[in-house]
Amino acid sequence: MICIVQARMSSKRLPGKTLLKIKGKSVLERVIYNLSLSRNIKKIIVATSSRNSDKEIIKFCKINNILCNSGPLENVALRFIRTLKKFPCKSFIRISADSPLINYKIIDKMISFSKNKEFDIFTNTFPRSFPRGFSVEIINTTTFKNNYKKFNKLQKEHITTFFYEKFKRFKIINYRSKKNLSKLNFSIDTKKDVINISKFV
Repeated sequence: MICIVQARMSSKRLPGKTLLKIKGKSVLERVIYNLSLSRNIKKIIVATSSRNSDKEIIKFCKINNILCNSGPLENVALRFIRTLKKFPCKSFIRISADSPLINYKIIDKMISFSKNKEFDIFTNTFPRSFPRGFSVEIINTTTFKNNYKKFNKLQKEHITTFFYEKFKRFKIINYRSKKNLSKLNFSIDTKKDVINISKFV
């Protein structure tokens, strides 16, 4: 299965967070490393924008031999469509580049459980029971391609929102944590998050 990591440098609350260093390694570098530990992920592709602000991400990927594809900044859905055209697949994993502690064991379990199942989205976020920063979504490619043109502006930026808002139309399977850890946050959004995650690293 392929994994698409959406990444950008133009965060409003913490600009440049994707390549921000935490104990000597950038956030994106930590995300890619953790994903590379998965037994079931065959390809990792960084989907960033073609804006000047994201040239550093493209450069980072080139230097580190990481697959990368660029597209519109705000239309993330189209960015994914273009990536899927280059890397055809039955379904794909969506991961955010602000998740330096993403857990490959959760991903592998979800991939294993999703095999031989019919679904549009296999997710651990709807409803959320895992911490933020541990979010994993496995999306059926055909479902995504057939619906992305219906997305409004917000849904184009947050590409699974359309499916969750219209959940009755789609087969969405939720993977739950044994304990409700939804109040915990391990994603990078503010300077405070960087300080907190540094402690865990």
